[in-house]
Amino acid sequence: MNISYNWLKRYINLTDDAQTVANILTSIGLEVGGVEEVESIRGGLKGLVVGEVLTCEPHPNSDHLHLTKVNIGEGEPLPIVCGAANVAAGQKVIVATIGTVLYDGDQSFTIKKGKLRGEDSFGMICAEDEIGVGTSHDGIIVLPEDTPVGMKAADYYHVENDTLIEVDITPNRSDAASHYGVARDLYAYYRSHQNNQITLNKPSVEAFKIDNNELPIKVTVEAKDACPRYTGVSIKGVEVKESPEWLKKALTTIGLRPINNIVDVTNFVLHECGQALHAFDADKIKGRQVNVKFAARGQKFITLDGVERTLSDNDLMICNAEEPMCIAGVFGGQDSGVTEHTKNVFLESAYFNPVTIRKTSRRHQLQTDASFRYERGCDPNNTLYVLKRAALLIQEVAGGQVAMDIVDEVQSDKVQGTKEMFAPWLVTIDVKRVNSLIGKEIGEETIETILRALEIEIIAKHGDCWQLGVPRYRVDVQRECDVVEDILRIYGFNNIEFPEKLNTSLSYGLKPNPVKLQTRISEQLTAQGFNEIMNNSLTKVAYYEPLTEMPLDTCVKIMNPLSQDLGVMRQTLLFGGLESIQRNVNRKNNDLKFYEFGNCYHRNQSKVESQKSREGVEADPLRAYSEEMHLALWLTGNKTAQSWVRKEEKTSFYQLHAYVNNILTRLGVDIAKLKIERLENELFQDGLTLIAQNGKALGLIGIVDRKVLKPFDIDQPVFYADLDWKQLLKQNKQFKAVIQDLPKYPEVRRDFALLVDKTIEFADLARAAFETERKLLKNVFLFDVYEGKNLEEGKKSYALSFILQDADNTLKDKQIEATMERLKKTFEDKFNATLR
Repeated sequence: MNISYNWLKRYINLTDDAQTVANILTSIGLEVGGVEEVESIRGGLKGLVVGEVLTCEPHPNSDHLHLTKVNIGEGEPLPIVCGAANVAAGQKVIVATIGTVLYDGDQSFTIKKGKLRGEDSFGMICAEDEIGVGTSHDGIIVLPEDTPVGMKAADYYHVENDTLIEVDITPNRSDAASHYGVARDLYAYYRSHQNNQITLNKPSVEAFKIDNNELPIKVTVEAKDACPRYTGVSIKGVEVKESPEWLKKALTTIGLRPINNIVDVTNFVLHECGQALHAFDADKIKGRQVNVKFAARGQKFITLDGVERTLSDNDLMICNAEEPMCIAGVFGGQDSGVTEHTKNVFLESAYFNPVTIRKTSRRHQLQTDASFRYERGCDPNNTLYVLKRAALLIQEVAGGQVAMDIVDEVQSDKVQGTKEMFAPWLVTIDVKRVNSLIGKEIGEETIETILRALEIEIIAKHGDCWQLGVPRYRVDVQRECDVVEDILRIYGFNNIEFPEKLNTSLSYGLKPNPVKLQTRISEQLTAQGFNEIMNNSLTKVAYYEPLTEMPLDTCVKIMNPLSQDLGVMRQTLLFGGLESIQRNVNRKNNDLKFYEFGNCYHRNQSKVESQKSREGVEADPLRAYSEEMHLALWLTGNKTAQSWVRKEEKTSFYQLHAYVNNILTRLGVDIAKLKIERLENELFQDGLTLIAQNGKALGLIGIVDRKVLKPFDIDQPVFYADLDWKQLLKQNKQFKAVIQDLPKYPEVRRDFALLVDKTIEFADLARAAFETERKLLKNVFLFDVYEGKNLEEGKKSYALSFILQDADNTLKDKQIEATMERLKKTFEDKFNATLR
């Protein structure tokens, strides 16, 4: 949210500069994202002064240029060549001196000494559009005769420089979503830090009065729970026109476009007080009735942007006697708003249920300044004040008379003896616990000062136990811990010293510790050149619509998504990684190694139906949903870049397989005992499924199918691995590390060249080898594969190496030969293999 420093000073007499104020805001929980200098006229009219044309003669070498001498109040008169038809001696004009920078849209140019048709020119006499004070280019600006020569143009045009403070409002701080709300927090800070010179000034509405009762509008609130308070008043005889300069400057400074004086007032008050308003053309309110009620399901309504929307019976509407006029708290209708022909207005100031507004806003994907505040919670006690404030401003800028008694329809929980219509939140605090949570004894007097500065009423004190009344605009302060947080942020986090001693206690964590294992694997992958990515758990509906193995029906759907791009919870990490690859490849970063730890979500309605049929009772619907942690890896591009040392080498499936094996080994998984199956999945061209001894799938490794890559415009192969982190933790829990001496006796290598059927895989041969020789066989690896000439049809050749070693003795030839013979027989019997 943008906060104007000058606008802020309407309500609090600040003496600190804008940067200091920004630092204070960050320290009290209103984090500032940026501070930017803003000029009402670009360039601030620097270098422009008022001059007097002393002489004006025709240029000897031109039929339209003039030679002038201009007095700018200092030094000798400047010779300036001017092309304006209206230039004449005796005029007071605006002069751009040498070195002045003028702007034309995004372009700028600097005034320099020059020659025009052979005559020297030491400046420029300016037109309105050339300096940004208007749009006319009919001639130069001619000022009144009494304008002082040498006066700076910035002073003449009352140029005001301002500072824009960008405050990042968190969802719980709707009370600070306005200039007055920010000023109120600053006031609390200054008062709590013994600065008694600072005052908080809320604009008065005492001048508000009812002029007549010529335009009464009847208000009925049917949806009382969705609209606890609705206030309204009509103003007759307004003149809709351009807003005055002060109002336009205030809005443009914070990035809003002025529309007309009525609409601009509602926007001004919104950003002043944090309360949204709506101005209706009173003559378009049919039957002179306003009814606040829910829409009929399927009803059509055209909003202000010209879009026809289908309403739900949960959409709260502001209606007249015949039809809806506005989606309450979200967006106005096309035919009920204020136009240049409007003469009478009906002004609305209401408090709507935040949940109702939030659901409607999400349902129609309409994010407005009004819905932003309503869905976070406004102050129901402020609606009447804001209505009067807006009515007074409308009368100031548009004229008119208040033509009805104020309507105030309210469903109140007012408590006897309180001045507000809606009672404050009642919170009880224990002063000792406040000090304990803060970590410092800050004293009762300081606590009381801070609470009063925050407008929190101390209703009663019973020793260390205080009963407080928290204003309704503080929707986030309803518990003791919330009050403590408020006290601490105003007192200052930086004022809490570190203790001289540290108290701790023994604790027993989970074994294996999932956080430590995740950190260990992350460090391992990072050391191997991977970059960690973190993608949104919400993803596009379109990713799952064409799938059969992970169809849209098994997605966890969002009821009121912000957009279709965030419509479902992800079932796989794959698509998020492909988005990251797409972004990098589009920026010519093609060689990528990514990993991500993240949850995947599934909906399985059959679980609920199965439970219901099995147990004969109504099943828990939550059983249909599951959440699983996964570790995913992506490889694409080159493994090594081309250089004078080596040629470039592409990444491959086997490279990714090696990284996965490293992870499994680090987690204590015995790779040799894994069952490997061919992956049959629509997302992959080819791949493997890794299955543990207990039959549970640990993960998969594959080459992403081209049809999956096509929507992402990725032309290079992508290799992907997905590991079930929960199953890996179970495998790690079974692992027991064994410490043993390094072997004293040498290992022996023997090779076989086996002729086998093409359907036989290396993993099958390796598993059979380890089952045959459990004691001496330490490793088996494949170093050559041949398929081609001189081989039988349907056959291939595997060249295998076997590493043998005895921990107690040096191996003898007879032992080695016997072992190799057993392995040979196993291969012959199980796989019909022959030695080449």
